[in-house]
Amino acid sequence: MSYQALYRVWRPQNFIDVVGQEHVTQTLQNALLHDKISHAYLFSGPRGTGKTSAAKILAKAVNCEKAPTEEPCNECAACRGITDGTIPDVIEIDAASNNGVEEIRDIRDKVKYTPTSVKYKVYIIDEVHMLSIGAFNALLKTLEEPPRHVIFILATTEPHKIPLTILSRCQRFDFKRITAQAIVKRMELIVKETGVDYEENALAVIARAADGGMRDALSLLDQAISFGNDKVTIDDALTVTGAVSQRFLLNLANAIKTQDVVSGLDSLEELLFQGKDPLRFIEDFILFYRDMLLYKSAPNLEESLERALLNDDFKSLAAEVNKEEIYQLISELNKTQQEMRWTNHPRVLLEVAIVKLCHLDSPAQSHSHPDVDQLIQKINQLEQELLELKRHGVVREEEQAPPVQKRTQRISKNGFQAPSGKINEILKQATKQDLLTIKRHWAEMIEQLNEKQMRSQAALLKEAEPVAASSQALVIKFKYEIHCKMAMDNVRFIDTISSILSSLVGQSLAIVGAPEEQWLQIREGFVKGQRKHNEISGDVMEDHEEDPIISEARKLFGDDLIEINE
Repeated sequence: MSYQALYRVWRPQNFIDVVGQEHVTQTLQNALLHDKISHAYLFSGPRGTGKTSAAKILAKAVNCEKAPTEEPCNECAACRGITDGTIPDVIEIDAASNNGVEEIRDIRDKVKYTPTSVKYKVYIIDEVHMLSIGAFNALLKTLEEPPRHVIFILATTEPHKIPLTILSRCQRFDFKRITAQAIVKRMELIVKETGVDYEENALAVIARAADGGMRDALSLLDQAISFGNDKVTIDDALTVTGAVSQRFLLNLANAIKTQDVVSGLDSLEELLFQGKDPLRFIEDFILFYRDMLLYKSAPNLEESLERALLNDDFKSLAAEVNKEEIYQLISELNKTQQEMRWTNHPRVLLEVAIVKLCHLDSPAQSHSHPDVDQLIQKINQLEQELLELKRHGVVREEEQAPPVQKRTQRISKNGFQAPSGKINEILKQATKQDLLTIKRHWAEMIEQLNEKQMRSQAALLKEAEPVAASSQALVIKFKYEIHCKMAMDNVRFIDTISSILSSLVGQSLAIVGAPEEQWLQIREGFVKGQRKHNEISGDVMEDHEEDPIISEARKLFGDDLIEINE
């Protein structure tokens, strides 16, 4: 098969070709020029950002016949041999499939032998975080004091999984996501060299879909070229990436602005008919309004836009929508996105959200024209009641009781209602180990909240605690209902908690809150429901055995398990 994918054909062969990683390439070039080569390097960063390519370029540079030099010549026998993989002294190992102790022991036994073809023997270990603990231990001593002729280059997308003893023995370089603008420039060079016709907006769509990875971008470009028969158009790019066109987003945004429910639902229907994923669409729509907010706040920061293209229609719509409306729209869309993760019918929630957005009152409209006559009438009424109180005295306590009771009932009615359905789903997947993991990091999470200048919000967690957790979600119990309502209504606060916990425990968690009284009721109902399900299924237990549902609940909730009435 003679054809090669674009990302293989255009793989960087020099440091100058590594896009968007100047902080790494400049450091390595200076070290090469001054002959200050370390014995071990760690390249970490997202996929497709140039880690393995930089490792092979470094291997060529240290073994180039023209060394010391900041770039490999790619002409000498050493450079050509390393490029085509014929030199046995540069060994590339995939740790995902060679992660055992025996493979690392084999490396340890062979490093003592001098290279046969070039100056340095270079071991490039890709996805090094996949090595087992035993393999890391076997590598430890060799990595600390290897022979002078050996260089280790470790590459990983998840550096937090690598033991600190390994990290401390390496020079670490963090590769960052490549900007959309840099990806577009690289793709323009490639399509011009290959003679492919293209639209600039099409390359921008592909670059945004690549999420900072050059390999992903070139793979999508390759697919778009094949789909469009050697021509890349905006429609081809949208089809290949699965993204929503700006025309649909503008039509829907205009329908929301004009409160045209019919037009909004028609646009959504056409979009879903084309097979677009509802979750992908709502993510694009949130990013669309996010870009609009950034454009209104800082029009010159075009490179910060994630989803929108700055055409005349977008600028015209942005001029008509004020920032307060955008805040409301993003908040409602974000709530819908969270709810869509817990339902089997995301389309229904999406349609309901569009109807709600079309009926949102503009903040400017709700505050710009108050009913002055009504306010004056209310003030006069209050003044009249005050005069009556002065004349006849304060009403007796027993006469005042019914209104107080009525007001109390109204407050309770409008209080916070915990999402019992979501909590029950979480409890079905919850484990004690997940809960203990959260509890271990709970104090550290609150400390980071304080560091982020969110002390007042962090105070809401003073009398709150995690009570159930799965690999995807967390239930927080609040002692007071008002604290729970204040916390759950603050989207930024919940997102910050989720972000901090994600960095601490290594997985993204959805946050659900419940007041203590409601949590006890939900927990009791969950245990009873599980017991009833067990009885219906016909499970039988001996008299001396504990109810398995009670046993499982005790593991999940601890020794403070509520008593279940028979």
